[in-house]
Amino acid sequence: MILEQIHSPADVKKLSKKECETLCAELREFLVSSVAKTGGHLASNLGVVELTVAIHRVFDTEKDRLVFDVGHQCYVHKLLTGRQEGFARLRQYEGLSGFPKPHESVHDAFIAGHASNSVSVALGMARARTLQKQDYSVLALIGDGALTGGLAYEGLNDAGESGEPLIILLNDNGMSISGNVGGISEHLKKLRTKRGYYTFKKWYRGLFGDDVEENKVYQVNHCVKTLIKQSIYPYSTLFEDMGFTYLGPVDGHDVEQITNTLQWAKEQSGPVVVHIKTEKGRGYAPAVKEPNLYHGVGAFDPEKGVSTAGKRDFSAVFGETLMQLAAEEEKVCAITAAMKEGTGLNGFAEQYPQRFFDVGIAEGHAVSLAAGLAMQGSIPVFAVYSTFLQRGYDQLIHDISLCKLHAVFAVDRAGLVGADGETHHGIFDVGYLSSVPGMKVYSPANFAELHSMLRHAVLENSGSVTVRYPRGVEGAYKTDWDGSDFSCVREGSDCAIVTYGLLTNNALAAAELLAQRGISAAVWKLHVVAPLDEDALVKALAPYGAVLIAEESAQSGGAGEQLLAAFAHRGERKTYGLANLGRDIPHQGTLAELHKALGLDAEGLAERVKTMIR
Repeated sequence: MILEQIHSPADVKKLSKKECETLCAELREFLVSSVAKTGGHLASNLGVVELTVAIHRVFDTEKDRLVFDVGHQCYVHKLLTGRQEGFARLRQYEGLSGFPKPHESVHDAFIAGHASNSVSVALGMARARTLQKQDYSVLALIGDGALTGGLAYEGLNDAGESGEPLIILLNDNGMSISGNVGGISEHLKKLRTKRGYYTFKKWYRGLFGDDVEENKVYQVNHCVKTLIKQSIYPYSTLFEDMGFTYLGPVDGHDVEQITNTLQWAKEQSGPVVVHIKTEKGRGYAPAVKEPNLYHGVGAFDPEKGVSTAGKRDFSAVFGETLMQLAAEEEKVCAITAAMKEGTGLNGFAEQYPQRFFDVGIAEGHAVSLAAGLAMQGSIPVFAVYSTFLQRGYDQLIHDISLCKLHAVFAVDRAGLVGADGETHHGIFDVGYLSSVPGMKVYSPANFAELHSMLRHAVLENSGSVTVRYPRGVEGAYKTDWDGSDFSCVREGSDCAIVTYGLLTNNALAAAELLAQRGISAAVWKLHVVAPLDEDALVKALAPYGAVLIAEESAQSGGAGEQLLAAFAHRGERKTYGLANLGRDIPHQGTLAELHKALGLDAEGLAERVKTMIR
């Protein structure tokens, strides 16, 4: 096998055209069989096989900087840069990350996990190169989906005007930008990506000397060419008007064609956009048929494909409940930022298409859209992953809080998320949402609580409100919400563990372990984590000599720090402790592995309480 002989990009450069075709086929076979065992992002990686091979034939990523946007399409890049053996532990605890990580390899130029920032980061690298008088290429690989984010256009606007040599690789898999533009486009695409075309173009401009832009003949020819291009390539002129040289569309599954185009782009003295047409899921029929289903998958049987059986998790319960609320109240509408499937809104979108809004990867816009809807009397519910809502923080304050609007934020993936790792852990929302004036934050621990709290948030609250819930399924704790801000879910006399969310299960298990050792531990659950009812909490916890506050959240700004400040301000003297994620962002791993490593499992919490009592 050729893939077994690839240990670095230098090996890719030695391959013939025929060997490259064989390598691409082997890469796809490896991806399907490997991801089927570990889970991971499949369809996106199958679509960029030829593109990634071509990149490594033209550039040296040990020196040249390749910046991925989102980064879930980096598997082929990792396979070609000496990390094949690591795929046995892909996305596992202390294993190979599913995203680019500079600490993992010199070939990974920048960390990636969120969308739309690659052009800005790449431009910064290009400017640093120029300032330091160094010589290397800088590339940003961005998909058409990420181009729905406003940050991408901020970067493009600056990069086009900068004049910096910079290559933007637009991976257009047809998921967000329109498809084929006809036979003439296909013909001209082949013409424009041949080496002879670029040689002729350079020679033609050279005929007119240094004053080419002022030559009347050239101006007339250029205007005619531009009018033809505008009718055939409606999006090429967008980039050219911003200051880029536009190359493409290029067949994203023709290594030689991409290689020729990248070589030409590398020789340019200014910013270039290379438009590459790819097919998401290429080479694996089930992924081609349902690319969304195969975007991120768990382990599966490659012969049978991914199971489509619906799983009942927090996202599904949210979607079911919101549909019920929409049936009762016609003012209810749903917003998502390119996460219809991930947030459980498929059914809502089908049932209430006029009240469903997918804004693309544009969380800031989504919050402002919610503000406009709320201002005019609708009840918007924005379903968003915790780690992505961070990008809408300014709008939460300026557009929602200042106007005291009734908008609901359904914050999915709150807390640790597992295999996606540090770029996706939702561990900051308690801190930053607590700082938004007027924001009330509920934290359900099971499906019944999510149903009750969401219903209350939508129909009974009057201001801005968040319901934050974790990824996955519920635990053993099944008690429904009683409507209070907090409650005692296990009686005890020696000490108390205060917690919220899914960690309630670990706290209850820790209390049971402590009981076996002769320590009576109460467990208090926070149903509302912001704003805390400080007076009532301090009074309720006053009888306990030791209090441990456990949360699956960053330490800074968390409910634990807020509660400790409340104790201090009221002169409460007791032994207390914090069990949280500290000031670092945890790496990837299963929830059980991360809880154990961070001391948030039952044994870890019990040991913390024992130490406090001693």
